[in-house]
Amino acid sequence: MRRALATLALVLSLGGAALAVQPDEVLPDAALEARARGISAELRCMVCQNQSIDDSDAPLAKDLRVLVRQRLQAGDSDDGVRDYLVSRYGQFVLLRPRLEWQTVALWGTPAALLLFGLCLVWLARRGSGAASEPRPLDAGEEAALKRLLERER
Repeated sequence: MRRALATLALVLSLGGAALAVQPDEVLPDAALEARARGISAELRCMVCQNQSIDDSDAPLAKDLRVLVRQRLQAGDSDDGVRDYLVSRYGQFVLLRPRLEWQTVALWGTPAALLLFGLCLVWLARRGSGAASEPRPLDAGEEAALKRLLERER
C-alpha cells in the first residue's frame, strides 16, 4: 500500500507540468509542436516569474503559448519567435537572457563575486602566513632587549 501511494505521488508530481499545456493548444504537426514546446520551455511566465510558460497555468502563459504556436504556423523561425517576444516584453521574458550590453552586469556579477572572494581568501592566507613566521632580531634590537631584561631584574 505504501509503495502504491509513493508511485501515485510521483506520477502526479511529474504530470503537473504536462497539464499546463491544454489539449486545444497542441498543434497537429508533431514537429511544430516539438519546436513550440522547446521555445515555451525557455520563456518566463510574466505572472509566475520562476516558471516557464510551458509549466504555468496562468492565463497570460496560455496566451503566450498560443502566440508562440501562431508565430510558428506563420513560418517564423525559433529565433524569430524569441526575437518577437523580446521586442514586446524585453529580455525578462527569457529564462536565460542573452549576453548583451544590457545584461553584462547580470552575467558578470557571479564571476566578479567569485573573483572577489578568492582575492579575500588569498589576502587572508597571505596575511596570516606572515604573522606566524617572526623575523629574527637584528643586533641593535637584541642589545635593546638585553638592556630591558637587565633593568627588570
